[in-house]
Amino acid sequence: MPFMKGNAPIRRTLQFLEAGKLVLKDQIQIFAVNYNVYGDHHKGARDFVFWHLPQVQYKNPHVQIATFKNLTPSPFIKCFYENGHQMLIDVDSKSKEEIYDHLVDVVGKTKEVLRAEAIAREKKDNPANFGAHCDKHCICEIPGQVPCPGICPLPNHMRGKFINAKE
Repeated sequence: MPFMKGNAPIRRTLQFLEAGKLVLKDQIQIFAVNYNVYGDHHKGARDFVFWHLPQVQYKNPHVQIATFKNLTPSPFIKCFYENGHQMLIDVDSKSKEEIYDHLVDVVGKTKEVLRAEAIAREKKDNPANFGAHCDKHCICEIPGQVPCPGICPLPNHMRGKFINAKE
């Protein structure tokens, strides 16, 4: 498989991308990471970009994500909001896990917000949904479906015991 070649091919699997827990707030439009490709105090930022940035990109398709290499003496992350404000996050001499956890706390959505969005994303008004907590209790209430056998008996050619008896 061609996508399984290269350095750490696990980063390109769907399971790895979906495992990310950093979903940025809706107000963030640009997420920029500044770091150098050399230096010990940039190692955490380099590892964050290598391991976690694909997950952040996958979970946040509406956010522009930029990386700037070798332009700064100290690594930092800058978030640009839609109202013009900016947030500067210092990641100097931090590990990739410390950076990731700090970003989840500061610019990530809370678990309650993510849970509420998941519930809202479910289509409750879909006519194909029926059961105890939906508008229709039984599929027979939907127009065009076969009525309930308890109300209107099915014709013999639609019942299994008559079809199997003929064979």
